[in-house]
Amino acid sequence: MAAKGPYIAQRPKRADGRRNYDTILAAARKAFAVSGSDASLEDIAAQAGVAIGTLYRHFPNRASLVEAATRDGLDTLVAEAREYAADSDPLDALARWMKHAVAHISTFRGLVGILTEAMYDEGTPSHVACTAMHRCGADLLRAAQEAGQVRDDLTPDDLFDLLTAAGWVSENAAPGRDAGTRVLGLMLEGVVLPGKGSVRL
Repeated sequence: MAAKGPYIAQRPKRADGRRNYDTILAAARKAFAVSGSDASLEDIAAQAGVAIGTLYRHFPNRASLVEAATRDGLDTLVAEAREYAADSDPLDALARWMKHAVAHISTFRGLVGILTEAMYDEGTPSHVACTAMHRCGADLLRAAQEAGQVRDDLTPDDLFDLLTAAGWVSENAAPGRDAGTRVLGLMLEGVVLPGKGSVRL
């Protein structure tokens, strides 16, 4: 028997189910923004005006709720990477995409760690989306390397280590301080080949 994959929440077909699903998801996003990934599921259910059992019927565990709450952002990053691939300046395309990636993976406290784990764990709900993002980011990196703008020893894994580090800084920065973007800019200056372009974030 084939191994069962992780549970991926889907919006129900019935109107009442869709309403509960959407309300829970909206409450979860607000709660995660305030309290991070450890936000109380009981409080999320209460804010959504549903019983905790209703929340669990739609999202049987915290990981599935986090995945649903961040799915649109990851899908957008994949779409942007494909759009930016046509840019005449591969370095600019890579830098802009990385800035958006850092902003997304640091949407709330704890998300950087969740997505980092998901990248390497096929049993997590966010794994497929994370690997798609990784693949598209690697394509942008490769284009910048082929254009002679970025050092050729930087690997896709290195790229995502940079994103993770900048995301962690952003996640833990003082309110109102865009520390993640600044750190990302400093990192990129270290991998861009001299005279081959400038980083604009």
